[in-house]
Amino acid sequence: MSTQPLSTKPHYLVLDGLRGIAALIVVIFHILEAYSTSHLDLMINHGYLAVDFFFLLSGYVIGYAYDDRWEKLTIGTFFKRRLERLQPMVIMGTIIGAVCFYFGDSPVFPAIHTVPVGKLLLVALIGLTLIPIPVSMDIRGWQEMHPLDGPAWSLFFEYVANILYALGIRKLPKTALSILVAISGIALIHYTVFGPTGDVIGGWSVTPEQLRIGFTRLMFPFFGGLLLSRVTTPTRIHNAFLWCGVLLTIVLAIPRIGGADHLWMNGIYESVVIMLVFPLIVYLGASGQVNGAKESRICKFLADLSYPIYITHYPFIYIYTGWVAKYKGPDFPMTLGVAYGILTFIVSVAVGYLSLKYYDEPVRAWLKKKIKA
Repeated sequence: MSTQPLSTKPHYLVLDGLRGIAALIVVIFHILEAYSTSHLDLMINHGYLAVDFFFLLSGYVIGYAYDDRWEKLTIGTFFKRRLERLQPMVIMGTIIGAVCFYFGDSPVFPAIHTVPVGKLLLVALIGLTLIPIPVSMDIRGWQEMHPLDGPAWSLFFEYVANILYALGIRKLPKTALSILVAISGIALIHYTVFGPTGDVIGGWSVTPEQLRIGFTRLMFPFFGGLLLSRVTTPTRIHNAFLWCGVLLTIVLAIPRIGGADHLWMNGIYESVVIMLVFPLIVYLGASGQVNGAKESRICKFLADLSYPIYITHYPFIYIYTGWVAKYKGPDFPMTLGVAYGILTFIVSVAVGYLSLKYYDEPVRAWLKKKIKA
């Protein structure tokens, strides 16, 4: 295989913008999650499905970007490119999480009081690599594989999907890939419709049940997106960013369906969204053209912000959730809670943007030079 430099393909700017919309919805979902009592009364109830949208979008973009390049691309170069794109912000998210953990001491999380600095540093060091930690090493009490930066669990599964793609699945013909996607779809429907919760919430712990959820959430969306990139050809659709953005927002904001007595109803909804609506949105987005310089700037801003804000916002959610839990009750100061929530959102956006401009972009530019050298 040749190791000549690969030309950069044009980006699907509408898809980039949709990724940013989904990331902002995740932040708002996590802020409002502090006021819920269970998975049955979440506000922006299906905001967690943004992760499944990310997986499908990632599979589609990986197929578009790399499927026809393997005559010039080595597996090592592919992995270097993915690490260059993803790992710098994993490191930043972990560092922010460690700082917030140390200075955000809260009686709401009793385990924090008992964590020696040495153990915190060990967990942070492991977090920098994105290697998941077992439940026995949890320092927060939420059983997360990345307790300093919860959303990093989805990046772990993203890496798994990239490894599977590079080592073999990229070679599958369309028929074999379709069979894999069909089997993954059956597994997804089985879990959402017949499972114990009627949803796909989970995947962030190193336990058999949580790992099952994580792989169930990963396999159909990612490889379904890969298949979609191979079997469809984008057309021209006007106002795609507007309509896809509205549709994405609606399906993520739909209230819980069926309640505690009919969990299967919500499972059907989530299966339909992941298996039909998300692929439709991605196809329409790939077919869309931005309308003018203003929409182009909006899409680019949302695209640039999407990954940094997703991977750095959750340490501030820990702090906000702890504050709400501490004062929650009949006399809860809702006006102050709303103000604090808005501040948390603003801080999350600001930290994500500053991390992008003053850390992520310079580091990735330096890594690109090193890789080419």
